[in-house]
Amino acid sequence: MAERLFFALWSDAAVRRDLAASMRAMGADRGRPTHPADLHLTLVFLGPLGEAQRRCAEGVAEALRAAPFGLRLERVGHWRGPRVLWCAPSEAPADLVTLVDALAGGLADHCGLTLERRPYRPHVTLARGIGRDPSAEQSIQPIDWPVSDFVLAGGSGGGPPRYRIHRRWPLGYDGSRSIVE
Repeated sequence: MAERLFFALWSDAAVRRDLAASMRAMGADRGRPTHPADLHLTLVFLGPLGEAQRRCAEGVAEALRAAPFGLRLERVGHWRGPRVLWCAPSEAPADLVTLVDALAGGLADHCGLTLERRPYRPHVTLARGIGRDPSAEQSIQPIDWPVSDFVLAGGSGGGPPRYRIHRRWPLGYDGSRSIVE
């Protein structure tokens, strides 16, 4: 199976610790909990790419300039169809939406990639295979995530951890440059 690539925010040790504690408190262990090293928030899913497309995608990420921002995970939910337990911000911060839009626009404009058309719903998958909605019984202690970079990661469906970070790009700019050059 070809590696499926995606841009994501990758949790640091403190955020992983807080997410793991929330997973335990919510009973995520009744399903297949996400391995702590795999906890992330997807920005843009790319899927399998050829070498030229991957270089182009990395070029878009390299050219992107955005300021660091804070993300607060405070909402929990359960999707019945895929039986996924997740946590998310109550509202996506404007800086997060701007980052996603800049990546998606650059990938479409410069790389000719056709991306998912679904509305962006930022979330961190806590567990899969959850039969009932544990979010109705538990609340999550808010988790503050200082976002200072984003990554290109990929996975091919192996055992945990399932994903591998290929590259990392820091966020930060002096305010004089646009989000995409």
